[in-house]
Amino acid sequence: MTQVQKIVLSSSRDIPFNKLILSQSNVRKIKAGVSIEELAEDIAHRTLLQSITVRPVCDTDGVETGMFEIPAGGRRYRALELLVKQKRLCKTAPVPCVVRDGGIAEEDSLAENVQRAPLHPLDQFRAFLTLREKGQSEEEIAAAFFVPVAVVKQRLRLASVSAKLLDVYAEDGLTLDQLMAFTVNADPERQEQVFERLAQSYSKEPHTIRRMLTEGAARASDKRAQFVGLDVYEEAGGVILRDLFQGDDGGWLQDVGLLDRLVGEQLERQAETIRAEGWKWIEVAPDFAYGHTYGLRQLRGDQPPLSEEEQTSRDALQAEFIAIEAAYAVDETFPEEVDQRLSEIETAIAALDDRPAVFDSDEIGRAGAFVSIDASGNLRIDRGYVRPEDEQPIEPEAEDEAVADQGLVAARTDQGEADVVHGAEGSPEPDDEDGIKPIPERLMTELTAHRTLALRYAVGQDANVAFHAVLHALALKVFYRYAIDTCLELDLKSAGFSAQAPGLNDTVLARQLEDRHQAWIKALPKEPADLWDALAEFDGDSQSALLAHCVSLSINAVHEIYNRRPRALAHADRLAGAVELDMVAAGWVPTVETYFGRVTKARILGAVREAKGDRAAQVIDHLKKTDMAEKAQDLLAGSGWLPEPLRTSGVQTLADPSNDVAETAQGSEDEPEVQADITDLTDEEDEVDPELEFGAAIAAE
Repeated sequence: MTQVQKIVLSSSRDIPFNKLILSQSNVRKIKAGVSIEELAEDIAHRTLLQSITVRPVCDTDGVETGMFEIPAGGRRYRALELLVKQKRLCKTAPVPCVVRDGGIAEEDSLAENVQRAPLHPLDQFRAFLTLREKGQSEEEIAAAFFVPVAVVKQRLRLASVSAKLLDVYAEDGLTLDQLMAFTVNADPERQEQVFERLAQSYSKEPHTIRRMLTEGAARASDKRAQFVGLDVYEEAGGVILRDLFQGDDGGWLQDVGLLDRLVGEQLERQAETIRAEGWKWIEVAPDFAYGHTYGLRQLRGDQPPLSEEEQTSRDALQAEFIAIEAAYAVDETFPEEVDQRLSEIETAIAALDDRPAVFDSDEIGRAGAFVSIDASGNLRIDRGYVRPEDEQPIEPEAEDEAVADQGLVAARTDQGEADVVHGAEGSPEPDDEDGIKPIPERLMTELTAHRTLALRYAVGQDANVAFHAVLHALALKVFYRYAIDTCLELDLKSAGFSAQAPGLNDTVLARQLEDRHQAWIKALPKEPADLWDALAEFDGDSQSALLAHCVSLSINAVHEIYNRRPRALAHADRLAGAVELDMVAAGWVPTVETYFGRVTKARILGAVREAKGDRAAQVIDHLKKTDMAEKAQDLLAGSGWLPEPLRTSGVQTLADPSNDVAETAQGSEDEPEVQADITDLTDEEDEVDPELEFGAAIAAE
């Protein structure tokens, strides 16, 4: 029987710090892990947790000198050295050491660093949770391990994930990035449901997990959430899902029903205040469809003058604004507090300038207002709209009554009942014995027919007057609904959007168009009878701009299933070409909601192939439609790609033409660059906090 050789361990002893020196045999040359300062603080807090490996230093004759070199443990030595310099550690303090006599120093250094097994992240998560359960606060844990409080919160959140998912992660069934994504929703049951769905999905990336966990929730940036306020929502018992590992734009509001109820209640409270002004009706909704005021006449109120106190306040604010701008006019850069003050001044001035208009009490009694939320989450009140059924009946003017009387008198005979054929041979001549009588209706028709013909010819000879007359007629239709102050039989219709895209009323273009319309309302007189003279005072540029605005409101290039108009839509294409319409510049972006989630997979792949080439399309062609749509949205972000109905002939919007991308992807020399680009666009690996890159325990460095 062979006797097994017994292992003899190296001896350990306490050696004074001033007898230790660093060895040049330490293989660690590159800094890694926590800093020396942090390690020194940890040693001061917990003392040295791991002995230092040393070797005796011998002279040329091989005799020990009493000094010891450190081939492994140099960072611990430097931390102790820092404590000595700070006079927090005596220079002769005994240091626990393992004394090595044989072998190669470099081998000892390499073995200590390579053979050391780093702590599994899950063990660290659970250790932090144990400390928390033993009563330590997040701040105390952060201070003890020299990490930010946010990192402690992250690790505690990871430790609170469903036990089933943590077991899968421990067996390498989930990546750290995927585990981070599951922390968005703190409900373990919901996490497990999504994990089961994930097994059936082609895409298992973190962003897919986050999307599944936040389905049905409203983002904190939603205008409803901004209007109510996150604090109010949470006080009412609402839950906000937050992502501690990447930007979440404020999180997701999980209880959408509660949010809608809070929005409705707050809008109703605001509506009560508006209703007290005496309006006949008030309509309340978070948002209204674009063109909801079409067919209604808008009242023209007068803005009340500023009081003496308000005017003084406005002048002071304006003077302060000018002074601040002058002080920073050279470099045009503002410190944060100065920029904040400028914003406050602008807000205060806008509040003074945008005072609600004052309306006549009789008009208020037959008009109404819309109460809603604007795109920024602020209260929006649109006052002074009159419905057709609430309009007062139009009474005939004196001239109209005279004409009616003429017809009535001309129709009468001496017998009082017989009809008269005016102008016919043998018809009675007017009797002048009783004075001048009204011109017979038939004669009036003939005379005005001659005048109309002459007027048509004359106006046709004068382009300026014709332009003025057209502008007058169109402006009446746009700004003075139901006015009949023109002899031109021109009509202008402004089509509504019965099947509009969601949120169309909140787009930048819709707001800009409404601002332009309101600016013209302020520039035009209140009464339609004064419009002709007001237009005559406009210069040519102003007249042209107003005509363009009026004409623009009549454009209808909407494809409607029940109203096929191929020629009209073809003309819309020509009109778009004439103004070089660029829908990318207009703000349209292809997203899951606006396009990819509503077309077939073939169209999604076609869009990606056209904008980014075959290589990009191949990366996503195996995905399910939902995941493919999300990938396409990310791939085409900023590319300038547009679907066919939004393109304008002659206007190039693609940032990278597809043929160039495809040719590059096929080239062998550039292939690595293309592959890297596709990888960057499609992998979407979430950023991992540097503090979550786990290595060895702090004291073991």
